[in-house]
Amino acid sequence: MHRRDILSLSLAAAPLAAAAAMAPRPVQAAVRRPAQVRAKDGAALYHRDWGDGPAILFAASWACSGEMWAYQVAHFADAGFRCISFDRRGHGRSDVPAGGYDMDVFADDIAAVIEQLDLKDVVLVGHSQGGAEVARYLGRHGTSRVRKAALMAPAGPCLLQTPDNSYGGPKAAYEARIAEWQRDFPKWVADNTAPFFTPKTSRGMQDWLVDIMLTTPLPVVVATFRALYGADVRPDLARIDRPVLIQHGTKDASIPLEIGGARFAAGIKGAQLKVYDGAPHGLFVTHMDQVNRDLEAFIRA
Repeated sequence: MHRRDILSLSLAAAPLAAAAAMAPRPVQAAVRRPAQVRAKDGAALYHRDWGDGPAILFAASWACSGEMWAYQVAHFADAGFRCISFDRRGHGRSDVPAGGYDMDVFADDIAAVIEQLDLKDVVLVGHSQGGAEVARYLGRHGTSRVRKAALMAPAGPCLLQTPDNSYGGPKAAYEARIAEWQRDFPKWVADNTAPFFTPKTSRGMQDWLVDIMLTTPLPVVVATFRALYGADVRPDLARIDRPVLIQHGTKDASIPLEIGGARFAAGIKGAQLKVYDGAPHGLFVTHMDQVNRDLEAFIRA
């Protein structure tokens, strides 16, 4: 066929293509899902709900909104799961109430999300502080709606130095860190960005997560951290009767493996500890492919 003939066919087909594009298409029925979740005290908790299939609920790290889970949501939604990430009170697009920043309330907020979205057989995934909050939820609210849980670089289970906890730090050290934040939080974040990632992590990825952190109001940053370092979730671990995967890196400068993941694994009967050589605290982006692969295998097992 000559080039002129091909062009003629293309021109002839153009009106047909345009007509097809304008023709009405069947509308798929929308899945009805609650647009908003309300905590016990009335605070609105913003959540993202993406995909269909078995549900996974993601709990965010300290000073981060649920947006931090973007790459896990993209992966698991494509793999046939319903992915819900929510913004902790005071973070992201959730309400910023004047109170309620303690571990029991954070656990109750997770319960509100689960109950109001009517999630059943849900898999809970939490990073850092989100991991501690998942543990407190399981200890406080039970496991009737939960199938499994995964804790990535979990913070705790007890960060405060006490007579029976040599792994913890002194309260004065934590308060000194808070004093730094109250003088210049952006500087502290900038000074501590590199250890959160690896040298191969793109500047764009680093800037993206830093921007998420810096949107969190400073009073919330402080109140949330005080709740975290003052919490002891060790009693909650013994109450967990569901399969648990713990993912932790050997280069975690924020919560070293021996303080965090290893102690969570020791406290949860039957927990599986997956250690990532060279992975920092931000392993959910720095070791994304391997972390997602292992998490998916655990969920499907």
